Amino acid sequence: MFYKRRKHLCLLMVMASLLFTSLAFSQNQDTRDLESWTGINLKFKLNKKWAFNLEGQLRMKEYITEVSEYFSDFGTSYTVFRGFKLGAGFRYIKENDNVGKIQGYENHFRFNLDASYKHKINDLSLKYRLRYQNKNELGISTSEGDYANQKFRFKTSLEYGVNNWKLDPKFSAEIFRSFGVDRENEFSKYRLTLGTEYKFKSFGTIGLFYRIEKEINVSVPEITKIIGLNYTYTIKNNKHEK
Repeated sequence: MFYKRRKHLCLLMVMASLLFTSLAFSQNQDTRDLESWTGINLKFKLNKKWAFNLEGQLRMKEYITEVSEYFSDFGTSYTVFRGFKLGAGFRYIKENDNVGKIQGYENHFRFNLDASYKHKINDLSLKYRLRYQNKNELGISTSEGDYANQKFRFKTSLEYGVNNWKLDPKFSAEIFRSFGVDRENEFSKYRLTLGTEYKFKSFGTIGLFYRIEKEINVSVPEITKIIGLNYTYTIKNNKHEK
């Protein structure tokens, strides 16, 4: 029992060290911000293969004093075989541009294509996700200078199942690579996230996380710390459940 508890503690310390090491390095930079992300998520599991997702989210910036954006997101996923899924998502975004001469809310549309794989090693769950993302401002043509903002994203997630404990720790690391007509084909930023969630028997799931996002390959990188809170409710088609 003592060995298991020590192993749990060591894992949590490693995750926290990775996150706060990045935070320590960021203190010397000039461009920093604190954001909050809050969301409501509705999931529908049609059967063992198909699942659908509808999400609404509000993001605040400038130390949680200004709206950054809010959006509606619809996604679907298909299980090809155990652990491996293909997915797609579509997002309509109202983005608050409060910098420059022309300010106000801009309309953006984003879609993404995903491939993910999940497996377990004892009490440790690992997930890998590769995403292609394409984002465009609506109503602005390429002749007016609007080109698709395209990215490849690779994310690795770890979740440790602690016995007799409902707040299992989660850690993820994600790297972004930008490309396109008006962009350099290079890595642009990374994210480190530490979080957990609590599942209620018939009410849904509440998740909480702390995230650090940092630009790379720029002379003065933006460093954003993010506090996130989300609620998820899942509906299952009992006809297909065993």
